[in-house]
Formats: sequence, C-alpha cells, structure tokens
Amino acid sequence: MSTLYLLHKPFRVLSQFTDSRGRATLAHYIDVPGIYPAGRLDHDSEGLLLLTGDGRLAHRITHPDRKQPKTYRVQVEGEPDEHALAALRHGVTLNDGPTRPARVTRFDWPDVPPREPPVRYRASVPTCWLEITLTEGRNRQVRRMTAHVGHPTLRLIRWSIGSWQLAGLAPGEWREERIHLPRRDAGHDKQARHHHRPRRRRS
Repeated sequence: MSTLYLLHKPFRVLSQFTDSRGRATLAHYIDVPGIYPAGRLDHDSEGLLLLTGDGRLAHRITHPDRKQPKTYRVQVEGEPDEHALAALRHGVTLNDGPTRPARVTRFDWPDVPPREPPVRYRASVPTCWLEITLTEGRNRQVRRMTAHVGHPTLRLIRWSIGSWQLAGLAPGEWREERIHLPRRDAGHDKQARHHHRPRRRRS
C-alpha cells in the first residue's frame, strides 16, 4: 500500500517545500515528512495537488504515457462565443505546437471559495467560468489557450487529476488516501482507497 496526499493548494503558494525568497510554500500547509509533489501547479493557480513519498506511484501519476486527464475550472475575461469554444475543443496552435483536443464547457460555479487577493472586478468587462479537461500538461497551457482565443484567464482552479477530485477540501486543507499498486502495470489500475477527514496545518 502506498499513501497519496491530496492538497488544495491556495493561490500564490509554491508547489515546493522551501524557498530562498521567503514566499509561501507547501510547508505552510502540510507537514508530512518525506513527501513531494507528483506534478506541479503554478504559483498563481489554485486547486488539487497530489503528493507522495512513493516514486513508483508518482511515476504512474505523472508519466505522459498515462495521459491522466486534468480538469480545470477557469474564470476568463469576457464571454467566449461558440467559435472560441470550438477552437479550444479542437486544439489551438501555440508557440510550442498544436494542442490536443480538449473537453470544454461553460460552467456555472457559484460556490467558488474566496481568493485573497480577489480577482479585480470591472463592471464594464463581464467574466465567464469554463471547465476545461486536458490530456497533456504543457507549461501554463490553460492560460495560453484561453489567451489565444481572446479570453485571458483571471482565475484557475484545478479540480481533478484522473479520478482524484478536490471535492471537500477548502484552500489549505488536505487528506490522505491509501493506494494499492498492482504488481505489474495493466491497462487500468485497481486502487483501494480509504478517505480521511480533511486536515489543515495550524500555524
């Protein structure tokens, strides 16, 4: 059995445990020794971050051959029309090449947790929430894709990685799951999970 930790990474927190410049890190929120992120989430993005001390489990989560779908809930500037949504769904060409097709839908999410500082409000500029699911993980890909179709990202929250979801975790909270890794890789992994109450590190 391996242990996986699901953390709701807050805005402007680095996906690492130390920083020479004194910025907020994961150490402010989770104090389990010997773990590290399986993948990363940008400093200015929020949401689900997976951590483990098991290299084999981390490899299974992050290796490109696994094509773990990642779903983001994204607040963008303006209201994308069907042409812009179709472009995102079919793939756009960025400076590092065309993106794979993505699943993109408009999303009404009234219960978004508050962010500090909040997204700047401008009465003359409407905003819209999208849910975007990718099967690749380029640097700042979602932000570059929405900017490409004329709708810059204002807020980005990663909701899920594969079957792991952010549900039930407030910013800064985490929970652990016990994972059973099969002896040999198969087309689909069988995972036994035990859910624990979310926890928040107290400073």
